[in-house]
Amino acid sequence: MKQALVAIILGAFSLGVLAQSSPVGLWRSFDEKTSEPKAEVRIVEKDGVLSGRIEKRLAKSAVPDAVCTECGDDRKDKPMLNLEIIRGAKKSPDADVWEGGKILDPENGRSYTLKMIPVDGGKKLDVRGSFGPFGRTQTWTRVN
Repeated sequence: MKQALVAIILGAFSLGVLAQSSPVGLWRSFDEKTSEPKAEVRIVEKDGVLSGRIEKRLAKSAVPDAVCTECGDDRKDKPMLNLEIIRGAKKSPDADVWEGGKILDPENGRSYTLKMIPVDGGKKLDVRGSFGPFGRTQTWTRVN
C-alpha cells in the first residue's frame, strides 16, 4: 500500500515536470534593445501542432489599436492583439525541440523559420527565428 502511494506521488510529480518541458503556456517576450517586457504570447497545441497568439502587449510604446500593416498574408491589417505569430511548430522526435513552423515579426511583417527549446526546467523558452543561415534567438519567460 505504501509503495503504491509513493509510486502515485512520484508519477504525478514527473507528469508535472514533463508538462513544463513543453512550450505550451503563456510566455513573456522582451525587447532586445531595452530588455523591457514586450508582449505575452499564449502557445497552444492542437493535434500535435503548436500555434501562438499575442495575448497582451506590454511595451510602453505600444499603440492600443495597432494593426499589422507590414504583414503580407492573411494577417495583413489584423489587430496586433490576438495576432497569431507562431504557426505549425511540431515536436522533434529526437529531443525537447519544437520546429518546422514559422514565427512572424509583426513589426516588419516577415516570417522566419522557427525553433523553440524549453530551458531551465521549462521556466524559459529559447525562441529562434532564422532565414537561411542567419537568425536570432530570444529567451522568453513562462508566465504560467
